[in-house]
Amino acid sequence: MFKVFARTWYRENSEWPDGLEPFAGKKYIIHKGVQTEHEAQVLCREWNSRNKPGKLSKKAEYTRI
Repeated sequence: MFKVFARTWYRENSEWPDGLEPFAGKKYIIHKGVQTEHEAQVLCREWNSRNKPGKLSKKAEYTRI
């Protein structure tokens, strides 16, 4: 089983180039209890296609549970 979640990959920090510091943000669960890895990949692609990553690069990903 897998869970699909989204998180940001940067945080604002004026001391870093372009004002962005690499940082794995808090995970926000999108789907829990996904049966197959293929289904988790499809859900990530769909979520990422509907949601712009923005300045902090918020993207969906998945992990085995």
